[in-house]
Order: sequence, then C-alpha cells, then structure tokens
Amino acid sequence: MGNTTESAILFADLRSSTALYLKLGNKEAARLVTHSLALLGQIIEGAGGRVVKTLGDGLMAVFDNAERAVDASTSLHESLERIVPGEGERVSKEGAVKLKVAIAWGETIAVDGDCFGDAVNVAARLLDLAGESETLTTAELLRQLPSDHLERFRSIDKLYLRGRKEPVSVVRMERSRFGDTMSTVVFDTLPSDMPDGIRLVWMGAERVFSTASMPVILGRSPQAQFCVSDARVSRSHARIESHSGQLYLSDLSYNGTHVKFDHDDQVMTLRRGTCTLHGSGVIALGAPPNDPSSTQIRFDVLSFSDTLPQY
Repeated sequence: MGNTTESAILFADLRSSTALYLKLGNKEAARLVTHSLALLGQIIEGAGGRVVKTLGDGLMAVFDNAERAVDASTSLHESLERIVPGEGERVSKEGAVKLKVAIAWGETIAVDGDCFGDAVNVAARLLDLAGESETLTTAELLRQLPSDHLERFRSIDKLYLRGRKEPVSVVRMERSRFGDTMSTVVFDTLPSDMPDGIRLVWMGAERVFSTASMPVILGRSPQAQFCVSDARVSRSHARIESHSGQLYLSDLSYNGTHVKFDHDDQVMTLRRGTCTLHGSGVIALGAPPNDPSSTQIRFDVLSFSDTLPQY
C-alpha cells in the first residue's frame, strides 16, 4: 500500500482546443496544445508541485503545500494568455487557449506515482463545474493558507458533488488581490440592495430560488438544482449565482448558453463566459432561442419586497 499524506490536488484543463483544431488545422493545433501542456508542467514543477499525469487536454498535479498550489494556479492562467499559435500569428479572442483549474486539499494516497483519495475525487468534480479562466477550490484548502491570502477568495456555496454524501464548501479564487478590504472573503455578508432571487420556468415546471440557495446549476444531471432533459444540454450546463449586488449566469458547457432579455431583441451568446441577469427573459441551453427545438428557460429576477403590500 502507498503512503498517505495531506496534499493539494490540482486539475487543469485547456478550453477552446476544439476551436483551435478548426482554426489552425490538426498539426498546428496539436503543436500548440502540446506546447501549452509542457509549459503548464514547467510552471507546476517550478512552484514545487509534481505533475502526476496528463489527461487529454489537461493534467493532474499534486502539491504538499496549499499556498504553492494557489500561486501556481495564478501563474498557469497568466502563462496561457501570453501564448500565440504560431510565429507572428496571434490567436483571436474566440480561438485563444483558455484554462480552467480546480484545487482540493485532503488526504491522498500515493501508489506507483499516481495519487488517489478524497481530494482527488473532489478536485475532479470541481473541474466539471469550473468555467473558462476560473479556479475553484474548497474551504478546506483555505484553512491551510495564510490569512492575508483569504481576500482572494469568494464563497460560491455548499455544493453536492457526485459521489459524496455531504456537501462541499466551494469557493472561487479571484485572479488578483483586492487591497486592504476583506469584503470578498468566504464568509462575507450580502449587500442589502441585491436581488432576492430568481424564478425559472421550463415545460410547466416552475421554481423560485432565493440568493441564499445559490448557486443554482442548470443541466441534465439529476443532481442539478434545475434539471432539464435534453440531449444537447450538458450535465452541468450553466450556473446562476449572486454576488456584489447582482445575479450572474455562467456557461459551463460545450454547446454554449444563450440569453435574450425581454427588453432587447439581441441574443447574448456565452461560451464559457458570464453575464449579468436582470429583469426577465429567456435562457436557452445548447442552441439559440430562435431555434424552436432549443431548451428555453424563462427567468424573472425577483425582489421579494416588490411583492409585499405597500402602505
């Protein structure tokens, strides 16, 4: 049996690689992906981590120090922003290589160079939920960090991850620090003027989610808080969350998420991106709302005080 220890497990996955193959061709895109993964490996090794294995367009790494894993995540994101596809040729914004990262801290077992354990499982599940250019981690990892690092993190909420009976406190790491303010630490309070919730309606099913119950995952998975059954919808397709006095919708899928507000004829397309939700409109999963076969979810951003009697 292998050695058991407390470690930080980091998963990183390249996004938009499919678009690169279409844009650059197989040979050049494969070169760029290989170069990107090699660069990520060098950064991890330089930060004191070890690459356990590569996984398609991504990799898994282990750190014996949580702070080094966090610092490495920031460097990984920044390094890919400087990569160009060829000599003198810059990738367009749509075709640029993006990265998503997940980190979990916990007990791991090393066997023949590989790592196993709860931290590995949690990090892998978090990677499924992470958006483009985003790092998700857990409150357990934050407990291993110096106090001056906590301002970089904002709580998403406790989420039920596949294969776990108990929810996990998930937090997002911001790319930069916020100065002396601690308004974004994990256990902050919400502004009083933020929306109180959102109403979602699909195929006769109507549910109201308060900000206290967010984030809300929209998707095909039975574990999704708002479950829809459509083959074009990913298991975890999109996420609605609240912070800084607003509600935000983030695309987590391969097929994209589309938003049309009732007051605007234009359709906003999110591909691993995020937009602010306000008023009312339609969220279309996997296909634009002008496609009659698309999964279209009606939404209304709610202020519960507006529904109270006025005296």
